[in-house]
Amino acid sequence: MNSKYIVRQPIKDAENRIIGYEIQYYGENQAFSGGDGPGASDFAAADTIYNFLTLNTDKLLRGSLNFMTFTTTLLMKKTPRLFDKSELVIQIDDSVIIHPLAMRMVQQYAKEGYQIAVNEFQFAPRYLGILDGIDYIKLNFQSTPELTLKNIIEIARSMKKKCIAVGIDREELYQKALKLKVDALEGTYVAEKLRTKTHSSGYLQSNFFRLMVAVTRDEPDVEEIEQIISVDATLTYGLLKMANSCYFALRHKVATVRQAIMTMGLSELKQWVYLLSASNAENQMEEGAEEFLHLSFMRASFCSNLMNYAKDMPISKPEAYLMGMFSTLNYLIDAPLEEILEQIPLCAEAKEGLLHHTGRCGMLYDLALSYERANWARIDELAEGLGIPTNLLTSLYFSCMEEVNRVWNEITRPEPSQLEAGLAEERGT
Repeated sequence: MNSKYIVRQPIKDAENRIIGYEIQYYGENQAFSGGDGPGASDFAAADTIYNFLTLNTDKLLRGSLNFMTFTTTLLMKKTPRLFDKSELVIQIDDSVIIHPLAMRMVQQYAKEGYQIAVNEFQFAPRYLGILDGIDYIKLNFQSTPELTLKNIIEIARSMKKKCIAVGIDREELYQKALKLKVDALEGTYVAEKLRTKTHSSGYLQSNFFRLMVAVTRDEPDVEEIEQIISVDATLTYGLLKMANSCYFALRHKVATVRQAIMTMGLSELKQWVYLLSASNAENQMEEGAEEFLHLSFMRASFCSNLMNYAKDMPISKPEAYLMGMFSTLNYLIDAPLEEILEQIPLCAEAKEGLLHHTGRCGMLYDLALSYERANWARIDELAEGLGIPTNLLTSLYFSCMEEVNRVWNEITRPEPSQLEAGLAEERGT
């Protein structure tokens, strides 16, 4: 297999808040050996990871705590120095612990202020001997007996070390980790477990403010309004539902945000925005809803960009965007997803793909989900089935992430000057 993938997987605390991300990589790098010395394949794999990180850390991996496993070869290439000390946890495993040179390098990094984590910590002299110099202990909850886990966690807590439960892929393990009071959790179940079903019909408050400002301008910019609405699943859903209501008595259903804006007209759109403002004045977004909105935006962007390469697709890029955007609506609106989708004209193929994972639309949606979940085998299978070159997926995923994060930062942290200008414009001053 020549595919090389790099994915970020969330690590969450007991309150389901993201504390950082593990950088997982797959492909040629699976040849890492780490025995007495790195082989040619090990160096080739390290080059793949090193080159990617050199090009992408500045714009993609900043501003969060990144957990990354470093082999002896990556340590020798001084890869940790690509990261700021405050944003990296150097993870090591047996291959590094038993390598004298590698361990000396890890100890030096620790002295320089880098945080250190040990993968699959166990009761063995070689692990206990390095306990003083590490910050995080990662425990495999799938293969380690509960009593052993309990003992390790108690010792770690007495030494002020943080414990992360890994391999949490089902509710049973999740509850066991909570019972043993770990500091954080990681795994497919954790990645998909959003805080709670919010059912608030909430939109992002700062983004809604931007929409209010945009529609009240003397000469509203339709493209600006479209962009603001398109990053928010609940606003997109609400607009399409309104535009397709019996009030407008349309012969043909409206299927995109731009069509909905043009159908309603700026006057009706302004009234709709004011109505939303009044009806939700006391209904602040519930905890967890923002996470759903960000996830839906990322899925929408990724599905849309995958369409540039997918072959024989029965849907358009805008329809693929909506398929990703609407994938979390059942967590934001108090109704089953099937019932929600009945009220908007998402095409049948996209709807079936979203609800039942069938057809080529289902394959496209599943590819986005598989990459999100780091399901390596399914990524290759689905990409090849859709005719998408697998060597493009990592750069495509990170390009989407960069753009989504850029837009998200803009709409969630508006500049004070923007707020003042918006308020002044609303008052007509």
